[in-house]
Amino acid sequence: MYEKFASVYDELMADIPYENYLTWILHEAGPLQEKTIVDLGCGTGTLSIPLAHMGADVHGIDLSQMMIEQAKAKAQEEQAAVHFSQGSMADFTAARPADVVVIAVDSLNYLVDEEEVVKTLRAAFQALQPGGHLFFDVHSTKKIEAYLDGPFIYEDEDVAYLWSTEPGEEDHSVYHDITFFVRAEDGRYKRFEEHHYQRTFEIEMYKQWIHELGFSNCLVDDSIFGEDHKGLRYFFHATK
Repeated sequence: MYEKFASVYDELMADIPYENYLTWILHEAGPLQEKTIVDLGCGTGTLSIPLAHMGADVHGIDLSQMMIEQAKAKAQEEQAAVHFSQGSMADFTAARPADVVVIAVDSLNYLVDEEEVVKTLRAAFQALQPGGHLFFDVHSTKKIEAYLDGPFIYEDEDVAYLWSTEPGEEDHSVYHDITFFVRAEDGRYKRFEEHHYQRTFEIEMYKQWIHELGFSNCLVDDSIFGEDHKGLRYFFHATK
């Protein structure tokens, strides 16, 4: 998952308003100077790097080694001190108590078993110090249904893809089959395929799990990414 995709990930995610995520975290968690932040499912470090520039001690974790390599290269280029490592969201342990744990841009939807989702949220809870903050977002069931309206086509001078979808076995799940054509330095296009599987749950389920794990409160918002995303993505902020 996300192996060859890492090379084109940033270009294809360019329309995601990551700055809104940063503003949200700052508004809820306060100044980040010298705070410890764990960025689970960090991808190529698009959130990790600016968080580090704000003075935080950032630890980025992703299942894909190629994503981690991309993240390390970006951090070096942008002179950001981030601790990146390869690993599973559900199995991570923090070296020291964290002030903030982030699971951004529907990363949690790649865990399709209820037990794995709860295990990840529990790991986040255990990593946080008292008063620490958990931020994550997930697709709404409406968004999963919208994915089934494909196929989707994208192209520019360097990248093109054909993205087809079909329903998964579980409720509110979807298979993504994406064929990429990426322009190489010699001008020819290389083809590769990615296969992804995502699942979401009803909002009340996430709230129930968060409550049962012991978080003191949980706020849910669908407006963090603006009007175009309302009803399609839900953002959770829980405090330990």
